[in-house]
Amino acid sequence: MPLKDHPLRYQLANELHARPFPTLVSPGQAVYLAIKQPKNSAKRDRGLDRAHLLALLDRFGAQHPSPDATHYFAKLGRFHLKWESHTEFVTYTAFMENAVDRPFDPAAWDVFPEDWLEEAPGVRLTSAHIRFAKAPAAEREISEQINEWFVPESLAASHVLDKTAIVAGDFRIDSAGHMRFAVFTQDGTGNRRIGRIVQRICEIETYKTMSMLSLPRARAISHRMGEIDASLSGLINDLTGDLAKPDETLDALLGAAAELEQLQTESSFRFGATRAYEALVNQRIEVLREERFQGRQTFGEFMMRRFDPAMRTVKATERRLQGMTDRAIRAGDLLRTRVDVDRSAQNQQLLESMDARSDLQLRLQKTVEGLSIVAISYYAVSLMAYLLAPLAEPLGVEKTLLTALAVIPVVAVVWLSLRAIRRSIEK
Repeated sequence: MPLKDHPLRYQLANELHARPFPTLVSPGQAVYLAIKQPKNSAKRDRGLDRAHLLALLDRFGAQHPSPDATHYFAKLGRFHLKWESHTEFVTYTAFMENAVDRPFDPAAWDVFPEDWLEEAPGVRLTSAHIRFAKAPAAEREISEQINEWFVPESLAASHVLDKTAIVAGDFRIDSAGHMRFAVFTQDGTGNRRIGRIVQRICEIETYKTMSMLSLPRARAISHRMGEIDASLSGLINDLTGDLAKPDETLDALLGAAAELEQLQTESSFRFGATRAYEALVNQRIEVLREERFQGRQTFGEFMMRRFDPAMRTVKATERRLQGMTDRAIRAGDLLRTRVDVDRSAQNQQLLESMDARSDLQLRLQKTVEGLSIVAISYYAVSLMAYLLAPLAEPLGVEKTLLTALAVIPVVAVVWLSLRAIRRSIEK
């Protein structure tokens, strides 16, 4: 078409098919390994993950994936390898199409060389050994096998995907260091469906483990949150009384708020990731469409009893941390408001005191002004006496009387002059 494509059109379309399900032939087994860097795994150097993959491929002379690949599938010797790169971890799954005389034989893990594992850019997040085979004709035989392979106390088993298969697992780490899962397929179950079941089991185990990573973090900060909560409650109670040192109380509140904010910042990514992984676990279990097998608990019921309480603990810790942070901020705002009100009252008292002093000063000023009129008039009259003295004899008036007659006009002129000056200043 004579129409340009959006630059991301093909990339977005291919993303929907980026991680295809494997096609598996029963009987067989899969060994699954998830590797994660202990810290800051979301910002890890993905080049190290790719280099580790290439080191394994070179041992078998396999073709390399494209430089920006996030998944890879190829045949390596007697097994097929599936590699996936995720936000925080990478996974390796080896599929072997053979009937195993010894179920969950640790020798199956020899597909991953020991020296290659030692050079892994991270640590083992989880590993699982999955056995898939045709279901025996009698369900009693299935029950006997899973009772032999798994711990009955935590065993979960159920029919899945319209009873085309039975899945079982106890979510415990066996003596070889791996989780165990078994898949019993009914006649007519397609190879792609078997691949989807195995892939779902791997995803449930991985996402469940990733979700649980925040539980130790939640427990670690809960103790410190308890200490901060006690201190914060004491500071808030002090707000209802007389504050001797409000500045010190405000500094303590701001310090508690800053520490809570730091805890929240450090935990926000992990807690947010937990919510996402928990949703994936529940979604993956839901798509299996479980039905009860011989009255045993399903994967969904197992998660409800064991996994959901851990998730509720994490969510409760997150809510408590957010609530304490908000409470510390509100208390700080309240204290600042109270300090501002107290300072306003002090300023009001200061202004009233200044008004009183100004009034007193005005009265003193008026008093001084009256004395000034007397003083100025006295000197003015004295000067007038000298000026009028030569006129006393020609007028036939005594000098004293002439001076007395000049007092009233002089005082009036001085008073009017000072009054005019004061009005001019006031204007």
